[in-house]
Amino acid sequence: MTPLNRLTCEETFRQLDSWLDHELPVAEQHLVDEHLALCAACAREFRFEASLMQSVRSRLREVTLPPALQARVGDLLAVELSRSQEPG
Repeated sequence: MTPLNRLTCEETFRQLDSWLDHELPVAEQHLVDEHLALCAACAREFRFEASLMQSVRSRLREVTLPPALQARVGDLLAVELSRSQEPG
């Protein structure tokens, strides 16, 4: 790749959440991966953020919702889903 196709640290950090969630298009994923391979500071930060997200996700899996809240959230999701499927 030419330097013109490389991401800066700032551009890379703007992609952090999407990269960690595997939501980037393949071409952008490769640019971030390339930057992380070349920039130790960004790679360190990304590893820290990834471990933080994993820790939060792990702890969230341990939380038990009260049945009434779970039912309410389910009802709200059903309403939104039906709205999103309405024509026009």
